[in-house]
Amino acid sequence: MNYRVASALIGLGLSAVILLLIRRDRLHVRYALWWIGVAAATAVLGLVPQIIDVLGKRLGIHYPPVLLLVVALGLLLVKTLTMDIERTRLEQKIRRLAQEMAMHQKDMGPQLSDPCTASACGPKTNKETEINKQTDP
Repeated sequence: MNYRVASALIGLGLSAVILLLIRRDRLHVRYALWWIGVAAATAVLGLVPQIIDVLGKRLGIHYPPVLLLVVALGLLLVKTLTMDIERTRLEQKIRRLAQEMAMHQKDMGPQLSDPCTASACGPKTNKETEINKQTDP
């Protein structure tokens, strides 16, 4: 098997795995589009590697395979930046939600400190009442 067929099979295999991850709800469609693009590019460049040679010569690059590495590195940097932006946004959202939850707990007062109230867990036994009297100041 030559490298063209191997590259095409890698691209097709990657596409199949991505579609499986989407189907099992392990990968959101928004993120999957990036990886499907990577898989498609791998398959196309595997089948027609002359594309890199032609682009490299037109751009004046003496060794065209370097173009592929530079573009891949640039795309990885962009992907990392977008992931960091998304992670920061989610961290801010979690922080705001935690603050709102703390404010709601403060407003609710002692109702939230004892989750097992008489209406939720039934009446307390005499032993539980005695324990509560001993621990309450």
